[in-house]
Amino acid sequence: MSATQLAALARTSQPQSMLRRFLALDAVVTGANALAYLALSGPLGRLLDVDGLLLLALGAFLAAYAAGVGLLASRRAPGAFGVRVVVEVNLAWSAVSLLALGLWLTPSTVGAVWTVFQSLTVAGFAVLQWTALRARQTIVE
Repeated sequence: MSATQLAALARTSQPQSMLRRFLALDAVVTGANALAYLALSGPLGRLLDVDGLLLLALGAFLAAYAAGVGLLASRRAPGAFGVRVVVEVNLAWSAVSLLALGLWLTPSTVGAVWTVFQSLTVAGFAVLQWTALRARQTIVE
């Protein structure tokens, strides 16, 4: 994806604003996922054929993570270290999701599709955030 395409997606040509928007979008999507897992762990567990307690634990983690990413996004200039941590956690989440699907989870078809979808989404956030960080650093240098 080119810098122009990223800027169009973020609706700005300023890497600083792009980075903050990608972090904020990540926080909103992650927070919504967290709320769903926390509030609907039973029904979602049955739909996805995943243990409801696992969804509760993941929901708690995601809520805390979303709050942290949201805090980072709210800063005028998110620190490079913090952004790198978010990128690395997102990549780790994506990889562990796929490993879990292949090694120990046996979800329904809907659950398997959901796991792959959310893994790709989270990896996409990591790529967008890393690209925006690199664009910001290039301008600063």
